[in-house]
Amino acid sequence: MRSRSSVGNGVIAALTVLALCSGAWLLRNGTETHAPPQPSAAQAGEAEDAGDAGEARDAGEAGGRRETRHTPASPHPRPSATELPPSPPDRIRIPSLRVDAPLMGLGLTSTGSLDVPPAERKNLAGWYESGTTPGETGTAIVAGHVDNADGPAVFYRLGALEKGSTIEVDRRDGGTALFSVDAVEVYDAKAFPDEKVYGAAPRPELRVITCGGGYSRTTGYQGNVVVFAHLTGSR
Repeated sequence: MRSRSSVGNGVIAALTVLALCSGAWLLRNGTETHAPPQPSAAQAGEAEDAGDAGEARDAGEAGGRRETRHTPASPHPRPSATELPPSPPDRIRIPSLRVDAPLMGLGLTSTGSLDVPPAERKNLAGWYESGTTPGETGTAIVAGHVDNADGPAVFYRLGALEKGSTIEVDRRDGGTALFSVDAVEVYDAKAFPDEKVYGAAPRPELRVITCGGGYSRTTGYQGNVVVFAHLTGSR
């Protein structure tokens, strides 16, 4: 039987998370004082495209949104674990950020972009259910809002995540897939690296995506924060 991953992620348009990025909270409050943290250069991948990511970080700094924080040396990457059989996920946890949220299935809109969870449900994330399930070989995609009109949402602090952190995904087969963070990067929306983020992977990998980069009251957030992680175990 063919797994869901046979559909692939290549059909996702570059518009994937534009609907996540209105910056409703900042717009309503007329301030950027409480803008979400952005990843530092030290959290980028070893093969980071300094041009694309640097532009997004510069945009964040120009908006007064860059946080200065100490970043420890990158830990040695944890070895990959054997892939798990396909099973839809039910919940995502990121202990270091105190994220503990249910997951809903997401499809594609008529324009080919990934649909998004209802904005009013701030502690809800979604996964691309026509693609890879978290834990099987390939690239699984999870997305969630950074804020809504009432304040921070599920992935508000995603940009503060560090390499080596653990992400846990509960699956409907009763198991939990454990992922280790390889990199946390920020990209300008106009230079979003589709293949790098959504492309097929030879091992079980996970991407967690929300909004980030610079902020404009007219158009909202100017880019996206993307977490890259790989499967290291299960329980």
